[in-house]
Amino acid sequence: MVKFFFSELINHTISIDLLEVHSFEMNVYLVSVTVGQQSGMVYGNNNRPKRFVSAEHIREAFEPVSIDKAVMVHDTPYDEMIGNPPKAKHSMALPFSMRQPY
Repeated sequence: MVKFFFSELINHTISIDLLEVHSFEMNVYLVSVTVGQQSGMVYGNNNRPKRFVSAEHIREAFEPVSIDKAVMVHDTPYDEMIGNPPKAKHSMALPFSMRQPY
């Protein structure tokens, strides 16, 4: 896994092949990207994964970047705690529109 720093993605003419939005809770979104053969999380200047607070926040932040495909993956740590079966090994990814306005 590679660390992709948000400031570098925005300030360079990098084309993102795949942007994955990981939705954990109501206002916790993390983003991972694939550029060529490299994949990894998007990090902020504080060397921690960059946290986004909404889907619109992600769209606005990545507006200047060329993105071929975007998906949203919902992940919850609470499935087993509320009586649901353990989560699948492969999570489901749904299409995520990067167009403004949504």
